Amino acid sequence: MSLKNILLIGMLSVLTGCAGNSSIKRPPETYFSNGKKLYAKGKYEDSINEFKKVKESYSSPILATAAELMIADAQFADKNYIEAAAGYEDFRKLHPNSEKAPYALYKLGMSHLNQVKKIDVDQTPLKNAIGSFELFLKDYPASELKDTVAMKLEMCRRKQSEYEIYVGRFYFRTGKYASAISRLKDGLEKFPTSPANDEALFYLGQAYIESGDKAKGKEALERLIKDYKNSKYLEDARKLLLNKA
Repeated sequence: MSLKNILLIGMLSVLTGCAGNSSIKRPPETYFSNGKKLYAKGKYEDSINEFKKVKESYSSPILATAAELMIADAQFADKNYIEAAAGYEDFRKLHPNSEKAPYALYKLGMSHLNQVKKIDVDQTPLKNAIGSFELFLKDYPASELKDTVAMKLEMCRRKQSEYEIYVGRFYFRTGKYASAISRLKDGLEKFPTSPANDEALFYLGQAYIESGDKAKGKEALERLIKDYKNSKYLEDARKLLLNKA
């Protein structure tokens, strides 16, 4: 084979290899644009891969910062809430003065909140959500998100109240009246405005009665009747007062 042909084959091999090489570096703007398009299509894992390439390019700090937040958003949209929470937390630590820091804190709280799907699961994420929302209202009182955050915080507190009632009801039904009283009283004291407190009072009254303290049982049931005119426990509370208290 002639030297000319050898050189020609070598050049073709190089060109073919380059054409098929997906690792060729592109401008970070290209990766970022691709990531946003994939995100809009719901291809979150693919979008994350593109945003990671923006970070790895090290050539555009502004785009890299935006990519960090987009990665967390993609994790959140894909319902990977633990990973999303880590991403938002990292963003806040690395960019505390960013104009997106309030948004990251709000989404951090939502990432925690969305991990609690049932009442009979670990409530630690709920506590973490409350901590995030309380910190938001403290640090960003003028934010346009403050009303949304306040609403989410109230939702979290209601969930906490419902959990205390759930545990108290469990203790009552298993005959552990002292534990039921302690848990229900604690819930009423911590969450005095919870809309679920009629149920707390209903089981608290029963727990007192069953434990032998009819006076306190009567007090709890009468408070239910007085303060919760539309409660579904109203009639049962009145029957208990007539028959047991």
